[in-house]
Amino acid sequence: MPEVKVLGTNHTSFTVSDIERSISFFTQVLGFRVTSHEPRDPAMIQALTGIDGADIDVAYLQMPGHALELIEYKGPDDRGKVDCRVCDVGAAHIAFDVDDLRVVVDASLRNGATLMGEILEITGGPNRGGRVAYVRDPDGVTMEFIQRGGG
Repeated sequence: MPEVKVLGTNHTSFTVSDIERSISFFTQVLGFRVTSHEPRDPAMIQALTGIDGADIDVAYLQMPGHALELIEYKGPDDRGKVDCRVCDVGAAHIAFDVDDLRVVVDASLRNGATLMGEILEITGGPNRGGRVAYVRDPDGVTMEFIQRGGG
């Protein structure tokens, strides 16, 4: 069996309900930069996903050291919405290091996000001594903001 070699991470992706609103959130609140925004060939997307009627609009945003992909599905008509808690199997989140946790949380809340719990000091693990908060954007995408400790 050949040795598998992962070369790196290409991007992280989230499906959103309103791509323009999500682009605005990630660019205006978090400072990301749009590098691409265009629809994809529906036939290719249907073949790739195995979903009849799949039709998408895709935006790539650049953040320091990583690309974020936002996808809005225009079809099929019977698509739904994921509603899970972070403790449910299959749940996911993306974590960002930030310079000022309170500023980022407040800006997120002003732009439709919700604070999931409390802003807390981190008492264990590799981020010990920092501060942390979980928020959800208007589509329910969970983000963890970490302000690293002083030492």
